[in-house]
Amino acid sequence: MENKNTITVHTNEINQMEKRVRTNLINCLSGVKSLNLIGTKDEKGQNNLAIFNSVIHLGAHPPIMGFIQRPTSVERHTYENIKSTGYFTINAVSTSIHQQAHQTAARYAKSESEFEEVSLTEKYITGFHAPFVEESPIKIGLKCVDIIEIPVNNTKLIVGEIQLIELDENSMEKDGFLSLPKHNVVGGNGLDSYLSISEIDRYSYAKPDQFLKTIK
Repeated sequence: MENKNTITVHTNEINQMEKRVRTNLINCLSGVKSLNLIGTKDEKGQNNLAIFNSVIHLGAHPPIMGFIQRPTSVERHTYENIKSTGYFTINAVSTSIHQQAHQTAARYAKSESEFEEVSLTEKYITGFHAPFVEESPIKIGLKCVDIIEIPVNNTKLIVGEIQLIELDENSMEKDGFLSLPKHNVVGGNGLDSYLSISEIDRYSYAKPDQFLKTIK
């Protein structure tokens, strides 16, 4: 039997790691993440754009999504804008804009527009308060409906109800399925690795007494 070299790391060893090493390791453990640009605007009209790797599906009835907001012990422009206006956008990151998307993680001043700093285009749809990213293939406008505190690490789950979606009219299948590879949407590994994605297969609804079938 092949002898594989493995290591086992326990809690005390994880906690003793250098901060950046621990951060990278733990961020990689959960696997490939979605990458999205979240757009907001304050009450005075100053916009903000920031990349997040924590956007998640929360339910379809009603249609809600969420993301994890890091501790607000320092300035968090995205959170502050959502708190003051109640609106934000989620914009998928594609291969053509992934470098600009990554740059939005830089700590720009509140008075600076990440749209301008990284050369992305601010777009508004049907009077929706928060800005979208013109170059993004999938744009979602949301209204904040809940903010859930997570005391163990002082983060927050920001919950938004979908108000509108903009995408290519030919991109949605009859059953509502969206093929992300066709949109050149990228995934993330950890905090700084960007991955191209491809579809392996689609399968029928799993039932105990039926074999899986490939959806074509």
